[in-house]
Amino acid sequence: MTQEFDIAICGGGLVGATLALALADSPLRVAMIEGRQPAPPTGEAWDSRIYAVSPRNRHLLQQLGAWQRLPLDRIGNVQDMRVRGDAGGTLHFSAVDVGSDELATIIENSTLQTAIWSALADRGNVSLLCPARPQGVEWGQQAATLILEDGQTLKTRLLVAADGAESWLRQQAGIGISQAPYEQQGVVANFECSRPHGFVARQWFRQDGVLAWLPLPGNRISIVWSTHDAKAAELKALPADALCEAVAAAGGRELGELRLITPAAGFPLRLTHVKSLVSPRLALIGDAAHTVHPLAGQGVNLGFQDARVLADVLLGAGRRDPGDYLLLRRYERARREDVMMMQAVTHGLDRLFRPQQAPIAWLRNAGLTLTDKMGPLKRLLIRQAL
Repeated sequence: MTQEFDIAICGGGLVGATLALALADSPLRVAMIEGRQPAPPTGEAWDSRIYAVSPRNRHLLQQLGAWQRLPLDRIGNVQDMRVRGDAGGTLHFSAVDVGSDELATIIENSTLQTAIWSALADRGNVSLLCPARPQGVEWGQQAATLILEDGQTLKTRLLVAADGAESWLRQQAGIGISQAPYEQQGVVANFECSRPHGFVARQWFRQDGVLAWLPLPGNRISIVWSTHDAKAAELKALPADALCEAVAAAGGRELGELRLITPAAGFPLRLTHVKSLVSPRLALIGDAAHTVHPLAGQGVNLGFQDARVLADVLLGAGRRDPGDYLLLRRYERARREDVMMMQAVTHGLDRLFRPQQAPIAWLRNAGLTLTDKMGPLKRLLIRQAL
């Protein structure tokens, strides 16, 4: 049996599901294919996968009707950010400096995904195929044909790869990539702290990597410690009490004693450049289109903007074929600059703060402090982050 669609999205994570939601209630027939049923929020337990969602993307999700479905007691706010270098440099960002209520909103992956899927559930033009996995694809001039493992066949005018950094669909299309492994892992875990975090995100550029503390609701924080593979393995192997001690000490015990509430997990870090974001009948979004170092917390934010821009292009095309290559090039041109800039900034900061000779360490830390004293430049950086 063959089903026909205008757009089929491979991958129902945060970015793929946001694209489906942005296309909901339109004349377009949309399918979303996801291999795993999203894990529901687990009551009192906290998800170790945490995202810092920018105000721009929070507004996007509000417009799409997903943000309103989030439980208020699972949302954390960042009103200030304090950055410290490895040799005394400091930089302080505040939402007040640019007349904003917050710099970012902290939310768990499972909670946000449940909200987006819930908003999708009653949309008549979106078909959710889950669990379902593709096993073959055929590219034609008028349409692409996607064959699923269960024997279903989908004929669609546009395929969207939202299936992650190891994108199967991107590989099937033969789109090349260049990767630069950082030889680091991002170690994540959540803690209760004995002192209030004050809605402040804290970040340290250290000799062994970059440590970030993100404020969760209540006296809780989520950490991301981006560090070399050996240090990451050491951290993940520590007993709970020893991990709490290591994280508290690395942050100068600013929030007092810590208690572990989710076990440490790690994910490899790498920079991925994709040769092309589009080809005839295919568009890449999210991690299938790019990966960045997490030190700025912008990976998922780039993906949300991919979804927004691609939806705008498709919805503004009227009756035009959504898989037309020249149409898809509009999306690619609109996203290239933002993605390349964020990759350059995060990659450059990672390289700048790697252990180097003392004069370089002094210079980079002096740069942090100088930026902190230059009000117009600092406000420009804050607005760019927002």
